Amino acid sequence: MTWFKRDDNEIQPNDDHEVKTEGLWVKCPGCRKTIWKADIDANLQVCPNCGHHFKFSARERIENLLEPGFELVDLDLVSTDPLEFTDLKPYKSRLAQTQKKTGLNDAIINAVGRMGDLDVILSVMEYGFIGGSMGAVVGETITRAADRALESRRPLIVVSASGGARMQEGIASLMQLAKVSSVLAKLDDAKIPYISLITDPTYGGVTASFAMLGDLNIAEPGALIGFAGPRVIEQTIRQKLPEGFQRSEFLLEHGFLDAIVERKDLKSYLAQSLKWMTEKA
Repeated sequence: MTWFKRDDNEIQPNDDHEVKTEGLWVKCPGCRKTIWKADIDANLQVCPNCGHHFKFSARERIENLLEPGFELVDLDLVSTDPLEFTDLKPYKSRLAQTQKKTGLNDAIINAVGRMGDLDVILSVMEYGFIGGSMGAVVGETITRAADRALESRRPLIVVSASGGARMQEGIASLMQLAKVSSVLAKLDDAKIPYISLITDPTYGGVTASFAMLGDLNIAEPGALIGFAGPRVIEQTIRQKLPEGFQRSEFLLEHGFLDAIVERKDLKSYLAQSLKWMTEKA
């Protein structure tokens, strides 16, 4: 392949030579600058200019938080279609397409491993799977993670990234709020630490249940966290919402979060917090 070709004794650009740049650059929604994607990838999906935290996949999250040698568990659960639901497309088709795209059966991964020198149970939601929505499989998977934490007396960390309950499963998805909350209450009774890490975005039934039930509730910078979206709230109460409403910084200022931690510091922050929470007096 050459850059130029000869035509009638003149050198002209070769139209057959294509330079593909699609996907090599990303425009940061924070600073509005165009960033070389490799620089963002090398910086844990964080803008090197302004610190904007891009979405992090569940697999990346687990690899970033746990030591090598962790084990992925509870991956065999698969959603059904109890309501035979159809919106723009049948729910079964939506599931099949998303499973093929993400390589996951549903919007969550459980892992057992070590964080620093502590054994932990980690449950991480995948926003790329139907917006990280919580259906029966997500609820059951988090419940199994909590049960495993109870049996082994290991701390539990749940990383939330979700648009809320999955409407295609109706009441079955809403029942997961009570199901997960009840098993987390057992962890509390057993004095086993539970840390909730809330990432962008976390909404609906996930926020209304396990995401806000941690012994320690922390979030990444700039994460959108809420129940209903700002537009719905404004239309309901007919008032303009404060600047930055539902961002993690706003929630920290008003007492809904314990801390905001940058992605590069999360592993050390979580490990130190768990060390304090598990030390015997």
